[in-house]
Amino acid sequence: MQEVRLVGDNVEPGVYKITEALRLAEELEVDLVEISPNADPPVCKLMDYGKFLYQQKKREKELKAKSSQITVKEIRFGPQTDEHDYEFKKKNAEKFLKEGSKLKAFVFFKGRSIIYKEQGQILLLRLAQDLEEHGKVEALPVLEGKRMIMFIAPKKKK
Repeated sequence: MQEVRLVGDNVEPGVYKITEALRLAEELEVDLVEISPNADPPVCKLMDYGKFLYQQKKREKELKAKSSQITVKEIRFGPQTDEHDYEFKKKNAEKFLKEGSKLKAFVFFKGRSIIYKEQGQILLLRLAQDLEEHGKVEALPVLEGKRMIMFIAPKKKK
């Protein structure tokens, strides 16, 4: 590798000998960075590499800040949850949805309580109806093993 194609600010683009490219980089107080090693001749750029890395990290940080983490909160019911417990859990569910978290509501059937599948489904559908103004149902109640699960996503703020 005797020659490189040189690009960058404050330099005439073209093919230079490596020693000449390094001398130019030293004069301009920047780094000689190889961009495309597979090209013939390899492409190098005159740039401040430290500044480039700093700007790249800054861009990644901004992108990360823009993306939001979705948390999933769980609320567990029994098939014969009484009214007070239901109201208490419904208030928590409202709070979770207002915070922007997804909600995973499920009815857990222990032992023979699996015979109350309909009660569990009614309970989850009632919860979905009560939370209609705060969130929308992503998945209707589905029985998976000993659990009947339903997902509710928060409504977008306008």
